[in-house]
Amino acid sequence: MEHLGKHLIIEFWGCNDGINDADLMRTAMIEAVHAAHATLLDINVHTFSPHGVTGVAVLSESHLSVHSWPEYGYLAADVFTCGETTDPPAAVEVLRQYFQPSVVELQNIQRGIDPETSKRPKRRNWTQQIHEMESITAGTN
Repeated sequence: MEHLGKHLIIEFWGCNDGINDADLMRTAMIEAVHAAHATLLDINVHTFSPHGVTGVAVLSESHLSVHSWPEYGYLAADVFTCGETTDPPAAVEVLRQYFQPSVVELQNIQRGIDPETSKRPKRRNWTQQIHEMESITAGTN
């Protein structure tokens, strides 16, 4: 096992007005899920007042979520999939085609890497951090 899942964190800047259209967002999300070869279980898209859309697609393989700030032309999204049959970058490409950002920033995180493996990237150990914080609040440091 190299890793259990792939998690893409997506930042789109300079998007078109479609990021404020809940129906278009739903359509784009469904198409993105299909492009990624994932299985859609449920989808919920909500419009905020005066503007902004958020959506979550629950997948057999995990999820796709989007959150828009039309006043900034910004769309934040993430695609998390497990297994070897999915293609998360294909979902990113669908969203890019729909919302036409001028800037695309991606972070690719491999999820479920055994902490004992030498291939694991350096990550902050929050378990240790929590214990340190608990001892400070308890006055035992």
